[in-house]
Amino acid sequence: MLLARPRGFCAGVQMAIKALSWMVRVFEPPVYCYHEIVHNQVVVERFRRLGVIFVDDIKEVPAGAPLMLSAHGTAPEVAQAARDNSRVVVNAVCPLVTKVHHEVKSRSAKGYQILYVGHRGHDEAVGTMAVAPSSMHLVESEEDLAGIEDSATPLALIAQTTLSVHDWSALAEKARQRFGELWMPARSDLCFATTNRQTALAELAKVADSVVVLGSANSSNTVSLAKVARLAGVERVYRVNGADELPDDLSGTVALTAGASAPEDLVKEVIAALDPLEGTELVEVVDEDEYFPPPRELRELLRALAAATSLSFALAGQAANPVGNDRSTEASEVLEDLLKPAVPAQHS
Repeated sequence: MLLARPRGFCAGVQMAIKALSWMVRVFEPPVYCYHEIVHNQVVVERFRRLGVIFVDDIKEVPAGAPLMLSAHGTAPEVAQAARDNSRVVVNAVCPLVTKVHHEVKSRSAKGYQILYVGHRGHDEAVGTMAVAPSSMHLVESEEDLAGIEDSATPLALIAQTTLSVHDWSALAEKARQRFGELWMPARSDLCFATTNRQTALAELAKVADSVVVLGSANSSNTVSLAKVARLAGVERVYRVNGADELPDDLSGTVALTAGASAPEDLVKEVIAALDPLEGTELVEVVDEDEYFPPPRELRELLRALAAATSLSFALAGQAANPVGNDRSTEASEVLEDLLKPAVPAQHS
């Protein structure tokens, strides 16, 4: 078995999961989250077990209830509505999505019409399109490009962060051929983690008889990974949520990777289930060491709690640095620890 590296949780997912874990520790249930915190059904179900309620409408969140906004980004008017009614709101949007929102806002203010390459209905695309709705044109296919009328208005080309490199490159080239001069950001909108995982898997796919991609069907970057493997010519490609969905006839060299919202313990379960005769070989293609700190609202909340109380769960004495050693803490481990049964207190 060839094990891709990097794989699994990206910096944005790490930040979002750890942030929601803090919310679960600080507040009595229920804690609310607007949309799934990340697109992984295992992670979402684990948080449900901890008392998190996921909603698709802010109106479902009671006044005063603690609320987190998901990593995919939220429409401006929804974010404002979330802060009404005295709610405690923490926005766990990935900084890379925030970058795209800033690009949209800036270009639209300068009179540009924006061609946004993304997946219709995806949470990130919905939130981004809402930043400047009168200036946006969703492009999901060549047919969408063909339907855009010629105009003297300047055009910008912007992307959903989790697209496959292949899909983005193909549509960007078609857009340049059709419209000629286009404004594009100096630094690609594609998430570095998405690109890194695709690059790593493309290398493994060259020698693999089959590929297993861990992640959920509604995860854009996970679906993109499976597409990368198929484009590389691998005939047997399986996108699975966990070890229980594996086929029972895999043989030869199996490449294993995980989407950016799939926890590492699922990777371990797949390895254990397949139990490769010749063991596993870690293939590191790209070094990835990015880190996103906790959301500002969460840091301020924890700092205030640490200053005002003597909470026993890692807040006491940390008013200056309420999140402690967050950088070296893995989100998978945090979530696993929260799910462990409480140990009864010992009485003498």
